[in-house]
Amino acid sequence: MQPVASRRGRARVFVFSLSLAVAWVAVLVPAGAACAQGCTSDVNGDGLVDGTDLATLLSEWGTCPASVTSVAPAQGSVLGGTVITITGTGLAATSSVTVGGVPCTAVTVLSPTRVLATTPPGVAGEAAVAVTTPAGTSLAATPFTYALQSVTSIVPSSGAYGGGTPITITGQYLAGTTSVTVGGVPATNLVVVNSTTVTAVTPPGSVGAAEVVVTGAKGAVVVPAGFNYFAIITPSWATLIEALPDPAVVTDANLRAAFAATGFAWRVRDNVTNIEMLLIPPGTFNMGCSASNAYSCTFSETPVHSVTLTSAFYMGRYEVTQAQWQARMGSNPSFFTSASGQVSAAQVPNRPVERVSWDMIAGTGGFLSGTGLRLPTEAEWEYACRAGTTTAFHGFAGYLGGTNDDTLVGNIAWYSSNSSSQTRPVGGKLANGFGLHDMLGNVFEWVNDWYLSNYYASSPVSNPMGPAAGSYRVWRGGSWNYDTNSVRSSARLWDIPNWTSSGIGFRVARNPL
Repeated sequence: MQPVASRRGRARVFVFSLSLAVAWVAVLVPAGAACAQGCTSDVNGDGLVDGTDLATLLSEWGTCPASVTSVAPAQGSVLGGTVITITGTGLAATSSVTVGGVPCTAVTVLSPTRVLATTPPGVAGEAAVAVTTPAGTSLAATPFTYALQSVTSIVPSSGAYGGGTPITITGQYLAGTTSVTVGGVPATNLVVVNSTTVTAVTPPGSVGAAEVVVTGAKGAVVVPAGFNYFAIITPSWATLIEALPDPAVVTDANLRAAFAATGFAWRVRDNVTNIEMLLIPPGTFNMGCSASNAYSCTFSETPVHSVTLTSAFYMGRYEVTQAQWQARMGSNPSFFTSASGQVSAAQVPNRPVERVSWDMIAGTGGFLSGTGLRLPTEAEWEYACRAGTTTAFHGFAGYLGGTNDDTLVGNIAWYSSNSSSQTRPVGGKLANGFGLHDMLGNVFEWVNDWYLSNYYASSPVSNPMGPAAGSYRVWRGGSWNYDTNSVRSSARLWDIPNWTSSGIGFRVARNPL
């Protein structure tokens, strides 16, 4: 046993320490001052700040309960695995965290105010978050929400049964996606863009609806009939080059889906003339001068009016070349048939044919006779040229919405400022949104329509064919020897059907069936 004197000594030390504490309180907060401040130190409310108040404080000596002010993120997958950050006070001694009554894993105390934890699996809906310390268990003010992994859209939702359709899948909790199957067959080129977006390329399948399954760290999501396979039709008059639009050429995903929805092959070659042609989907646009550049709209381009083309059609990817004309007609009427400082002898055959009249093209015995090809209508031509734009000049890479800036025309057209007074081989400038080249510049292009000055005021809303008769035929698009006033999507010129010029050529069109 310890000597009594020692126990008495410790008692005297405690009493002495308590006395010092009371004296400290008295010195720190004199009673009068405390009362003057509203007696904030008067714990028991007796009007005095004294040893009784200190005794009350000492009786409650110990660890304060934790307080949770926020949990982030406030939502996660029902499969668990979400790392949450708990913020509050008194968290230094955290021993466990539960969500919906189930313990979290990997609980890590970062500081007295921050704790990390990994959520357990749960049931969809709200679940309480609780933090336990030696002082007890505290609940977060707001619950954690368990959510299901989901797919909200697949774009496009249809494509060729031969596969090869690029699709974009959007939803939530897709970051850990490891596979996408369509009709039970794995898709290729899987790319996890972020937690809400995944891209892939469809595999071959059978015509009809196919189930899409997205599988990953958060489980599997099944989308019944999420993708529809259909047959791509190659016209009997053509040879298939490319069934679906090349995303590098047709960059708009919605436009690619519109192409696919027609059921026709995107890129083909005419068997008779070897002319490469691109599919143009049906659609509605505003025809006429809807925007101005450095020049004003002319009377022949007004009024602006809505036009709907109800059927898909094919359009020559390029203007008809001298070689293509020579192969079919046996002669070459063009002016620019020799090499120059800008065009080599080998490139000359790929210059556009010019000095061809409307009659030489579409008249009896003309280039189009017996081919099934035709000249586009004026509405088809402008729709194909604009490719969804409403500006003076059609769009191109970097300016897909089009432009009214004359200084940018050199990106898409050979015209008076950059042509060196001659035509150039077709395809030398950037394509528009449909993948067509030289719609503006190089040479004007004859279209099928007769010209009538006030035709726009009474033009049919759907599939206008132009006036029934007239004295002049229309040509569109500008040429190597004209300025930007004529190199506009809406600009129109016209002349007698047998007129020829070194600045006028043409482009072909054809119905799919």
